[in-house]
Amino acid sequence: MLDIKSKLVLKILIKECPYGSYNIIESKDIISAMPSKYKIDVEGLENILIYLERQEYISIKYDDDGVYCLCVLPFGNELLEQDDNKKREEKPSRLWIFIVVNFFVTLLASLLGVMIANILNLH
Repeated sequence: MLDIKSKLVLKILIKECPYGSYNIIESKDIISAMPSKYKIDVEGLENILIYLERQEYISIKYDDDGVYCLCVLPFGNELLEQDDNKKREEKPSRLWIFIVVNFFVTLLASLLGVMIANILNLH
């Protein structure tokens, strides 16, 4: 299982290396693409890339002082697709949320209407 920083690096690599093709990427480009909340240094990035390669998520042809020639393997693409599918399944549809909220607002409005009508009829 990947931690959040490794997943973010893998997502960045998928954008940079589409269709499983090898591409030359500089470490500073990967680091700058990371969200500020999850910033890493060059050494941390190197460790993540080594881990991703050992787990067969990516393939690194060469590494030359922070310049990498790499590609994302099918297993890496599949992993992120599975995560995206899980997130979609776990989130309730916005339509259902809208329906439930709309039901309760309508119920409350009708009760208030009946209460006001009864108050006006009593006087």
